[in-house]
Amino acid sequence: MKDGNGRLGKAMDVIGKVRFLLLVGLAGLFLAGEVRAQDNPDAGAAPPQESGTESGGEFQGYDKQIEDLKKEILDLNTQLFRLQEDLLFPEDSSVVVFLSVEGGNYFSLDSVKLNLDDKMVGGYLYTDREMMALRKGGVQRLYTGNVKSGDHRITAIFTGSGPNEKDYKRAEDIAFTKETGPVFIKLIVRDDPDRKQPNFVYESWK
Repeated sequence: MKDGNGRLGKAMDVIGKVRFLLLVGLAGLFLAGEVRAQDNPDAGAAPPQESGTESGGEFQGYDKQIEDLKKEILDLNTQLFRLQEDLLFPEDSSVVVFLSVEGGNYFSLDSVKLNLDDKMVGGYLYTDREMMALRKGGVQRLYTGNVKSGDHRITAIFTGSGPNEKDYKRAEDIAFTKETGPVFIKLIVRDDPDRKQPNFVYESWK
């Protein structure tokens, strides 16, 4: 419980920093705009050369500060995302399901549905571009959730086009036991060149 409160406190600290930096950034942009307006009240008139040089240097300084601010906000946002995942999916109860395609010559994946203990928990409909990315070695994180300790079952339902472009549907059951620590499961759609058929297998690790 104390550990959970500590993580929550860290998340709130990061949220506070992001909000503060956003306010500072907005204020900086507003002030920069005010300075430009005061230095150049008439957009059609060219400013004196010396004034323009000084003003240009000042504006470049503002631009650099804004770019640095953007990078810091992105970094803090990444930290916030990681802390959020730690809070929502503690390691002691988390299960993560991935999907990959090895070959893809005998099966073109259109969609996948995922059931956990007979309850639908996720699904995905693929575009041609996403399938191309999977065939090139991409790995998709399909599901992240929490389960209690004990025995569980995941059912993955694959739908797509099989050999000779015929409609193809296949369901695979995966039984696993949840103990301490996270469980990782990777669903694999793999070519079987000997049978010229797709195989649906999985790997799991802790």
